[in-house]
Amino acid sequence: MTEPVSSAARADRPPRLILIANDQEWSARSLETILGPHGYAVLRAYNARQMIELTRRAQPDVAIVDARLPDADGIELCARLRETGQLSPTAPILITTSDPAARGQQMAAYRAGAWDFLVFPIDGEVLLLKLDSFMRAKQEADWQQREGLIDHVTGLYNSRGLARRAREIGADAFRRHAALACVVFTPDRALDDHSMDALIEHVARHLGTMIGRAGRAADAIGRLGPSEFAIIAPATPPSGALRLAERIRALLEEAPFTIPTPSGASESLTRTEPVKLRAGYYAVTDYAESSVDAVEMLIRAASALRQSTPDTSDAAQVQEFGSSQAVA
Repeated sequence: MTEPVSSAARADRPPRLILIANDQEWSARSLETILGPHGYAVLRAYNARQMIELTRRAQPDVAIVDARLPDADGIELCARLRETGQLSPTAPILITTSDPAARGQQMAAYRAGAWDFLVFPIDGEVLLLKLDSFMRAKQEADWQQREGLIDHVTGLYNSRGLARRAREIGADAFRRHAALACVVFTPDRALDDHSMDALIEHVARHLGTMIGRAGRAADAIGRLGPSEFAIIAPATPPSGALRLAERIRALLEEAPFTIPTPSGASESLTRTEPVKLRAGYYAVTDYAESSVDAVEMLIRAASALRQSTPDTSDAAQVQEFGSSQAVA
């Protein structure tokens, strides 16, 4: 059995802290026996109240939450932790259950921000390998945040971070002779500053959901400008870039945005509407054969977006801009 956390690695850093929220003694103990010998320190919570308190105080590296806690639904608790920011956005949350896994429950867990959905009995070797991968991803995300590559409003890459990831993803695409796409989009809406800030947070939250649903961890997603977002998508040809833009639009239309009520105004003024987008993209089928580097692709996608004309009467309209396209 390959040991994900080596003894050398354990000596170099404090043990990773895992918070287990589960009131079933057998299930929790089985997890502890897997994790303890492999370099993880374990905290126990028996209900949602204890978990929230321990999360606030200890800020664990990973949370493993049972779907059925005595005082809360584990999936709803996961969503609450994500929405309130009580747990670091880079910390994985795993949902566990002893019930036969229903697809609906599994999808709900991923929509709530869980990184994985596990059914007891759990394969210990697989769990350790997953945790090893999750910890590497968390370490990288934490490092990038420290290095100033993250937009602190949305938790996504900032323009500097996107440029860095474009170069890294482009280098990999070059070696593989793979397709590469950059998609840039913006909410097509005129709002006051207060409402626009809320809209930006809304879009950022649901972009994270979309990436989780699609399972495309290789995609780089970020905020390119005040109201512009970008996705750098490896192994995505031009036709795939257009489909990606359509998926983003469909996702945001499924999750309508509630326009905040101005301070002091009547509550009846609050309204909920779908978010309409304009998008531009630049994509190549073989990056190794392209004369345009990945950062320039990002710039050209943004240029395609900015040259497009808002047309809310025809959300599927496509306009050509050289090798780029703008989708309104």
